[in-house]
Amino acid sequence: MSEYGTWRRVSGEGRRFLRGRGRALRRLALWSLLESAHTFLGGYAVARALDDGFLAGRTGTGLGWLAVAGAGALLGAVALRGVFGGLADLVEPLRDGLVRRSVRQAIGRAVADPGRAGDAGAVSRLTQQTEMARDSFAGLVLVARSFVFTALGALLGLAALDPVLLVLVLPALLLGTAAFLATLHPMARVQRAALDADEALSARAGELAAGLRDVVACGGGASAGAPVELLIAEQERLTGRLSRWTALRTLALGVAGRLPVVVLLAGTPWLLGRGVSAGAVAGALTYLVQSLLPALDALMTALGAAGTRLLVVLDRFCDPEPEGPEPEAPEQEAPAVTEVAAPQPEPAPAPAPSPAVELRRVRFAYGLRAHPVIDGLDLVVGPGEHLAVVGPSGIGKSTLTALIAGLLPPGLGTVRVAGAAARDARGHGPDVRRTLLPQQAYVFTGSVRENLTHLCPGPVPGDEVERAAAALGADGLVARLGGLDAVLDPGRLSQGERQHLALTAAYLSPAPLLLLDEATCHLDPRTEERAERALAERPGTLVVVAHRISSAVRADRVLVLDGTRAVCGTHAELPARSPLYRDLVGVWDARG
Repeated sequence: MSEYGTWRRVSGEGRRFLRGRGRALRRLALWSLLESAHTFLGGYAVARALDDGFLAGRTGTGLGWLAVAGAGALLGAVALRGVFGGLADLVEPLRDGLVRRSVRQAIGRAVADPGRAGDAGAVSRLTQQTEMARDSFAGLVLVARSFVFTALGALLGLAALDPVLLVLVLPALLLGTAAFLATLHPMARVQRAALDADEALSARAGELAAGLRDVVACGGGASAGAPVELLIAEQERLTGRLSRWTALRTLALGVAGRLPVVVLLAGTPWLLGRGVSAGAVAGALTYLVQSLLPALDALMTALGAAGTRLLVVLDRFCDPEPEGPEPEAPEQEAPAVTEVAAPQPEPAPAPAPSPAVELRRVRFAYGLRAHPVIDGLDLVVGPGEHLAVVGPSGIGKSTLTALIAGLLPPGLGTVRVAGAAARDARGHGPDVRRTLLPQQAYVFTGSVRENLTHLCPGPVPGDEVERAAAALGADGLVARLGGLDAVLDPGRLSQGERQHLALTAAYLSPAPLLLLDEATCHLDPRTEERAERALAERPGTLVVVAHRISSAVRADRVLVLDGTRAVCGTHAELPARSPLYRDLVGVWDARG
């Protein structure tokens, strides 16, 4: 919307608000008249004290006029006390009205589109923006009222002293004021754009925070972070534009606040030559320095900062109430097309499938001078194979799964998944080739169905979800939670229940490679065995970081990590090849 349209909309709302506050406005005006009288007496008494008192040799008269100026100062203090009392009658109703409007807007949007995510700007409008509007409105009313009545008293005083003073001072005053007003609309436009960018950045950051683990696990960090980087760059650009307009506004303030004084002092010989008294010049200088220019400076500062900010914030609250979603256009049937079967060529022989996972001379260390966690590892996992990874804690099992998942780049060597680099440098979105389940299972607030199908690209039939839960032994858990459509509260689930749901989601995932990094450590052995057997029977490849040796017994092959050495083979042959595996199996047999 154009700045003119924004101003019309906000000013219309403002007029309606002020029409209902006539009593408060009259109270402010009456107290402000006292402030105007204080301003008039300040300059006029100084002029009379000089001309009729000290310069005329009548010291008592001069002191009397200065006493009148002092009484005017006391009158101004009393007036200011009354002004603050009347100000509250305007400011607090404005804030209350904005809070009510923000709540109505948020509820209206939720009712109009229940499936949409919550209004990201509602919290900001209820808290930060309402307080910003209240403070800006209070400061603007206080300063604008002060300027109007101070200027009235000062200009009347200048005219009473000598009308020629107005002719000398007003042009410089109006020039600086016009230059300042020219900066208001551009600054309001930039501040509105900055507020839009801030809300968009907050909304995007909230979306990323909710699914950060999934984003990282699927290798979508670069794609998900790109919009955030663009919003940050936009904020930086808008901040630069705002600073440039602020510099121009400061220059305009200098012209309006300093040039009239310079003109008055430079024109003093001319004024004295035209018969203007020295007291009148001193009184005019008093009006400028003590009253008019400070009030003008305060007004310009408030308009440039609080005024444009208030305009932008109020425009957010003046957005039209959301309407219901538009009805969808009826689908039109496509014209029938008669297909003619064409002779099909003989199919070419299918190429040999690429390994599901392939590591060649892989080396990885956490730091340039750190001891390598994995060094010279060669590993090939075929499509449909079930591999278990065992070894003592801290030996590098999770590092290996992170390399295969593309979360870490190898220091040396290559890591390939389904024939392509495991770490996709393009980062165009989640990698559909694999699904990683870490030890801390990820569940979120939503329905049970959503938690079980969030790794699937499209809707999943209910009977298919039920079969998956039954295969993993999670059907009893789903029933206890209230069924597939029950709302899930992650805080009420145990770690084992979280893992059970996450394993079922992995079972439904179309990814051909599943990576389980101790994702069954909170399950009892019987539930773990049922889940692993179901996942192994699922089409695709399964790599399990084993929490128990029983997981290795069920695997097709076992990879034993022992320092930087690695041995891979079947459960039956490894005790003869790996002392570490022989010890692990021996302890397991003894416990069994």
